[in-house]
Amino acid sequence: MSRMLLIATGLATVLAAAGPARADSLDPVEARADSVLIVKSERKLYLLRDGEILRDIDIALGLMPEGHKQREGDFRTPEGRYFLEAKNPNSDYFLSVKISYPNAEDRARASVQGVDPGGQIMIHGLPNEPRYRESRYSEMDWTDGCVAVSNSDMIDIWLMTGPGTPIEIRP
Repeated sequence: MSRMLLIATGLATVLAAAGPARADSLDPVEARADSVLIVKSERKLYLLRDGEILRDIDIALGLMPEGHKQREGDFRTPEGRYFLEAKNPNSDYFLSVKISYPNAEDRARASVQGVDPGGQIMIHGLPNEPRYRESRYSEMDWTDGCVAVSNSDMIDIWLMTGPGTPIEIRP
């Protein structure tokens, strides 16, 4: 079975399990986030519409969560204002959405320091081929600098955001 068919089947199953009350009570426009806020110190991702929280989601961060990402391989999650660039259904993780890091400020800072700013910062679900017990992924920061969420939360992020959605990542 192809990966896209598996994802479509999974999404259909989740939506069906939500039942008609959920499907009927949410206007598709109102259920769409117009911005994303991540507060690293809270380990939370907020899907927002007109400043109101639609969903709050627990997250895991890079192995070195404090401070702004400075360079490739520092295991930090960036801080600043970005936007969601693209969705990847064929990720090594259960779905992923690319964050537009590095921005012009990040590239300039890295240039002054003579380092590569890194890239490929994503919001993603769990690994498709886990190396550890599932509980490890929910109990600690474990990414190389990305923002990780549960697979079920990743479905909501996937459905409620799109390319161009602004995202702010705070300390």
